[in-house]
Amino acid sequence: MPIAHIIILLVTGSGVGFAIGLLGLGGGPILTPVQYMLFTDAGLPTDTAVKLSFGTTLLAILPIAISGALRHHKKGAVKWKIAFVMGGCGIITAYAGATLATHLPGAALKITFGVVAVAIAVRMLTARLPETKEEEPRSNPWLWAAWAIPIGLFTGILGIGGGILIIPILVLALKFRMHSAVATSLAIMMFNAASGAIGYIINGLNAPNLPAYSLGYVHLPTWFLLAATGIGMAQLGVVTTHRLPAKQLRYMFIAVVFYMGLRMIGVFDWLGWPI
Repeated sequence: MPIAHIIILLVTGSGVGFAIGLLGLGGGPILTPVQYMLFTDAGLPTDTAVKLSFGTTLLAILPIAISGALRHHKKGAVKWKIAFVMGGCGIITAYAGATLATHLPGAALKITFGVVAVAIAVRMLTARLPETKEEEPRSNPWLWAAWAIPIGLFTGILGIGGGILIIPILVLALKFRMHSAVATSLAIMMFNAASGAIGYIINGLNAPNLPAYSLGYVHLPTWFLLAATGIGMAQLGVVTTHRLPAKQLRYMFIAVVFYMGLRMIGVFDWLGWPI
């Protein structure tokens, strides 16, 4: 692996770890485009590069999400009952989504990822959220389970931890406050990321064109570089998020998701913008 790629991955892991702890994002909107760029730069075909990016992202998210969730737990922000119900229900559909994705064209997955991210950012921006004092989230396990099924499915298909889906659902549908949504999102993410990563590993074991040191659609050296720096930075992100106002946190989340969605769709390439 070129030194430049190693540096990019270390820096990306640090930034994503901080963002995961800060915003409850799964890191997919950042990790996937960066890895895709590096894998294609190394000469891998689009289909392989996209799926390898998705699988590696999910496995990298797992230890970072655990790190962030445990730190949020110390601050009493994680709703563990909801996390266990939604995470447990999402395990099966995340695996199913990962299995389905390995049989779909990589280019289509890339564009779908971008469209979903942009749609979520727009919805979060336009939704009217109550500014009243904190209320208890909706206490309905069947409702939690119903939302967990599509979250798990899209987590597996799009190779994301699910934060860009989980947080809008927790905030808009289940009436979470932003700080609790960020914290609980990480706890749910642990289940979905683990299941989705296993799906990409198993379904990629005999895939062609994989680089050395790959375990299915997971590139182990890339995974290590991302996770090693991300775990510690997730702790710093958690500390920071509890010092920010909810509205500011929400707008930061929207801006990051919107940018990465446009990036994956290819809007900036079409415009010739090097960003």
